[in-house]
Amino acid sequence: MQYRQLGRSGLRVSALTLGTMTFGGRGNFAKTGSTDLAGARRLIDLALDAGVTLIDTADVYSQGLSEEILGQALQGRRDRVQIATKVRFRMGDRPNDAGLSRQHIIAACEASLRRLGTDRIDLYQVHQWDGQTPLEETLRALDDLQRAGKVGYIGASNYSGWHLMKALAVSDRDRLARFASQQIHYSLQAREAEYELLPVAVDQGLGVLVWSPLAGGLLSGKYRRDRKPSGESRHLTDWGEPPVRDREQLYDIVEVLVTIAESRGVSAAQVALAWLLGRPAVASLVIGARTEAQLADNLAAADLVLTADERARLDQVSAPPLLYPYWHQAMAASDRLGPADLALLGPHLRR
Repeated sequence: MQYRQLGRSGLRVSALTLGTMTFGGRGNFAKTGSTDLAGARRLIDLALDAGVTLIDTADVYSQGLSEEILGQALQGRRDRVQIATKVRFRMGDRPNDAGLSRQHIIAACEASLRRLGTDRIDLYQVHQWDGQTPLEETLRALDDLQRAGKVGYIGASNYSGWHLMKALAVSDRDRLARFASQQIHYSLQAREAEYELLPVAVDQGLGVLVWSPLAGGLLSGKYRRDRKPSGESRHLTDWGEPPVRDREQLYDIVEVLVTIAESRGVSAAQVALAWLLGRPAVASLVIGARTEAQLADNLAAADLVLTADERARLDQVSAPPLLYPYWHQAMAASDRLGPADLALLGPHLRR
């Protein structure tokens, strides 16, 4: 297992993070899985044995049940891992049971601590943007939690580039706790994060955690142009997270993944994960699994290093189109681009 610095912070995290969205299976989250306490303990055992040190959850996952199961499963070994959880989504029927107000953040943090059975959250992440609460209020509440020792580091998730930069500017101006990381959706099938979010991470020293790195299973190699998994009734048109905007490109990506995987004697999923681990600013990939076999396969990606040629083939088949002003920068500014610019433009210039 590799261990990487989380942005400019002093925290080192494993290159693979155990995701726990499948823990519980309450309400709509039953669609992702329904791992019970015994199953959670087995998955955590596998992850710890492989060197995983970060486990990611959220208060909204199964309406708190994921946190409860995680807390129980970690009894007696809490200090072996860092726990990351999130706040923002609705957790009750009252007016302040959602959002990033001071009231909700403080109350939600205390509730997460109780469910997790711990005295601290190592990485506390705002789960989504709240355009109705001043950033000063949100960041002050997070800063107070950090100063109180209830939160070690803070992070953002699912922010746009301007949301992220505005938050960082407010933190710097008011000398408040600064986001150490951002958790984003990113995969070979969905590379939109490269337009703004990866360059911001490189420029501002943020560690990137990636959720759904296998695009909800689309990059597992099971979904091919000529077939889908046996007994699977789900169609590409059913996917909302992530949306499949270019079906033919997806199939082309999978074919390259499968070809590389077969030549290396590994799974297509491992190749897709290894590609992400080589991308700028990426600190860790959040991997979840319904079964122990799935988790074991994904964990093996930590040991896979792709060749330059293999990376180039995957870059090319999955390349996002250059939107304005990026195509103009590639044409007219290539003589004076910095590391953050090259996070997006580098592969295009090499071609």
